Amino acid sequence: MSVLNKFTKTLSADEKAEILEKFTEIDANKDGFIDLSELKDALDQVGFKLPGYQVREMIDEFQNKQRTSHQGKLNIEEFENLCLDLKSKDVASTFKTVVSKKENLETLGGMSSISSEGTTHSVRLEEQLAFSDWINSNLGYDQDLKHLLPIDAEGKHLYQAIKDGILLCKIINHSCPDTIDERAINKKNLTVYREFENLTLALVSSQAIGCNIVNIDAHDLAKGKPHLVLGLLWQIIRIGLFSHITLDSCPGLAGLLFDNERLEDLMKLSPEAILLRWVNHHLERAGISRRCTNFQSDIVDSEIYSHLLKQIAGNEVDVNLDALRESDLTSRAEIMLQQAAKLNCRSFLTPQDVVNGVYKLNLAFVANLFNNHPGLDRPEQIDGLESIEETREEKTYRNWMNSMGVAPHVNWLYSDLADGLVIFQLFDIIKPGIVNWQRVHKRFTPLRKFMEKLENCNYAVDLGKQLKFSLVGIAGQDLNDGNATLTLALIWQIMRAYTLSILSRLANTGSPIIEKEIVQWVNSKLSAAGKTSSLRNFNDSAIADGKIVIDLIDSIKEGSINYDLVRTGGTEEDNLANAKYAISMARKIGARVYALPEDITEVKPKMVMTVFACMMALDYIPNMDSVPNQNQEPIAVVVNDVTINNTNSHNNTNSNNINNTNSN
Repeated sequence: MSVLNKFTKTLSADEKAEILEKFTEIDANKDGFIDLSELKDALDQVGFKLPGYQVREMIDEFQNKQRTSHQGKLNIEEFENLCLDLKSKDVASTFKTVVSKKENLETLGGMSSISSEGTTHSVRLEEQLAFSDWINSNLGYDQDLKHLLPIDAEGKHLYQAIKDGILLCKIINHSCPDTIDERAINKKNLTVYREFENLTLALVSSQAIGCNIVNIDAHDLAKGKPHLVLGLLWQIIRIGLFSHITLDSCPGLAGLLFDNERLEDLMKLSPEAILLRWVNHHLERAGISRRCTNFQSDIVDSEIYSHLLKQIAGNEVDVNLDALRESDLTSRAEIMLQQAAKLNCRSFLTPQDVVNGVYKLNLAFVANLFNNHPGLDRPEQIDGLESIEETREEKTYRNWMNSMGVAPHVNWLYSDLADGLVIFQLFDIIKPGIVNWQRVHKRFTPLRKFMEKLENCNYAVDLGKQLKFSLVGIAGQDLNDGNATLTLALIWQIMRAYTLSILSRLANTGSPIIEKEIVQWVNSKLSAAGKTSSLRNFNDSAIADGKIVIDLIDSIKEGSINYDLVRTGGTEEDNLANAKYAISMARKIGARVYALPEDITEVKPKMVMTVFACMMALDYIPNMDSVPNQNQEPIAVVVNDVTINNTNSHNNTNSNNINNTNSN
């Protein structure tokens, strides 16, 4: 009997959206296909738990009868049809636990003239409610937001509250303090134009902390597109929640190491994996035999949560296990959340979110518990901690890579780049088509995985040489081993090549832009604007006080700088204040700056070059000064992947919608 029967049912828009999200996650190289060898994993992720022999029969039929458009691969349409067939046979007994219940989703039509017909987006109402409550709880005190907060109980006004950009800037600073200099935020006399400036500042700043905002711009936020707003908010909130799940913030994490493990092994784990270890650590200490393997199906009965809350509360707070006496799961979840409230940690979840196993919100709930009540003993001594603490340079590179939309998400440079897959994606962004994906091992077999990863790394070095990188002394083994010095050397050259490739494409001169031309452009721009400052090179000590960067911003966009805020004392404190203002103002005019203020004050030539290069890029694209009437809606100016890559294959290579970030 054929595996593919005549369909008797249809997939809802919500089910299609969930299938597309999972398909995109599995499609590691973003070529629009998944290998048949990955079929079981793909079906598992969308809720079709089939025995191995049945999946093998499907694969055989696809191959023998050539039912796929590409040999050995499935595209999204073919995978969707397979899911539809399985659903028609009622084998998807667990499908509804993966795809959220219909009453928790609102389907919206496309919001542009092009997409309004035939395009739909699913908005998860539980996320709308959870994020609104989180904003009210964490930012309700802020006087700058008193005209916006509190957001209504159902979160319906969330999208309106985002539109002037102030709230979004504040959320970013809550998750990553000091990312945005408050002096750069327009707080008074808000016109459409000044609101758009705030949104641009927030959007570019969110990229700088590692958010992937492909296919979103300030216009989308100004229009309050729900699915894009929620997707961006989740990324920002998640980054803030996970920023404390580090050995630096919580040395007690060392206590989660298994026998024969080293600190480096802990660094290789994703924040989600660390949280699972943390939960199970406390379950073990509480004498509970049950273990947690995920934050979806394993937590729906509230049993794990109840024991976890009691264990981390200790004797100081009267947290009890009364929830376990209740048989109704929804009522049980409510009683459990009342116990969480005793720890001031009733955030993100409603009882229904627990029972439905809503992944994002349960993950956020557990992360919040960890941040407030880790319950881990600090070891007397942690050998090797200094050598694995993330440096400023490493953090900048990591945030840059994540903002590019690479998969998997980069948590620790040296382990997450050791198989070469992220590096290949970056190469493909710099020079689309350079990677022969047939040579790349995307999945690793148990017996050959070490050799397969090494082969990937060797190929990555070969491609670097094709791109004319200086790789003397760097071999694939160095990347595979996580050699810090040599890995950083390669990453910097990738970031430099990316930055200069943007300039070359925008300039459209037919020849590559080099650093010397950037210096010449800076001085030409400063001189034309009547500024007295000038730049010799990227090592120029005059950069340290931030004034050259500030003058350049005012030269690009006359009148944007409030010189009353610029300090002239020349002290370290004055210089840092100027650098913070400069970075935020550069982002406000649309420059995609990843450098940190300290990179300017310490005159780090590599990162300084990227600052000037990103501002030079603004000369080649439309800017807000082209708007004839400041009460009109401005045009987009953000220098990001969408703006610069509309004419190349980058959008195909990294086409993840911002809402497709469930595992990130």
